[in-house]
Amino acid sequence: MKVFSVKELANNYIAGLKNNGTTIGLIPTMGALHQGHLSLIQQAKEENDLVVVSIFVNPTQFNNSDDLDKYPRTLEEDLAKLESVHCDLVFTPEANDMYSENEKAEIFNFDGLDQVMEGAFRDNHFNGVGTIVKKLFETLLPDNAYFGEKDFQQLQIIRKLTTITKQPVKIIGCPIHRDPDGLAMSSRNMRLTKEHREAAPFIHQTLLAAKEMAKNTTPKQLENWVVDKFNNHPNLVLEYFSIAKEEDLKSISTFNNHSKYRGFIAVFAGDIRLIDNIALY
Repeated sequence: MKVFSVKELANNYIAGLKNNGTTIGLIPTMGALHQGHLSLIQQAKEENDLVVVSIFVNPTQFNNSDDLDKYPRTLEEDLAKLESVHCDLVFTPEANDMYSENEKAEIFNFDGLDQVMEGAFRDNHFNGVGTIVKKLFETLLPDNAYFGEKDFQQLQIIRKLTTITKQPVKIIGCPIHRDPDGLAMSSRNMRLTKEHREAAPFIHQTLLAAKEMAKNTTPKQLENWVVDKFNNHPNLVLEYFSIAKEEDLKSISTFNNHSKYRGFIAVFAGDIRLIDNIALY
C-alpha cells in the first residue's frame, strides 16, 4: 500500500498509471474509518484496477469551527484498516497543499439541491464539499468514485457537480452500512455517550415504521407523526424530517407510483448530530 501526502506526487504517480490504461476507483473520506468505508473499498476493488482512498478533514465544509476541531482524527488506525483490506493507495494531504492561503469554497449552482435539508441547516456546506471533491478528482483522476447513500443528498450533489465541471467520473452510490441494531455507521458515532448510543437506533426504527406507514398516509401526516415520535423521546432531539423526491430532492405533498421518494432525517444525540434516510417508495 502506497501512501502519498503531497498532491503533486500523488497526481504524477496516478497519471503514469492512467497512461498505461489502469482504471482508478476513488473513495473520498475524512478518516475515522469504519466498516461502511471498508465496504466501499471492497466494491471498488471488484470494479477497478487500482483503489485510492483519500483522508482529508476538509475545513471548507464545516460551518461550525467547534465541529471541525472535534472531528475525530485517527490516521494511524485508519492506515492499519486500509492495509488490512489491501487498499492500493492512500492520499493524506495537508490543508495548505489542497488550498492556497485564504482560499474559500468555490460557489456552484446545484439547481437547488443544496438549499434543502442539510443545506438549510449548514450554510455553504455543499459548496465546501463540491470544492474539495473537484480538487480530489483533478488530483487523483478517478474513473469511478464511491459514496455511501447515508449522505444521499451529498451523493446527488456530487453527481450534479460532475455535470457542472464536466469531469469524466462515474459516481456510484453504495447502500448504507449499519450496525446490527440499525444505527447507520458514521465516524461521529464514536463520540456518542453510552446513553446516547443506546438511544440512537430509535432513528432507524422510526424510519422503518415511516416506510410502512407511507403506504396509507400523506407525506404531511407522516412528517407530523415522526415529529411527534421525537418530541416524546427523552434523549434525542429532531432537527428535521423531510420527504422528498430522490431525483431533485424537492419536497412533495402526495405520493404517486411514478417517482421514487426518500425520508431524510437529522437528529441530535446530545451534541452529536446524526443523519439517516430511507427509501419510502
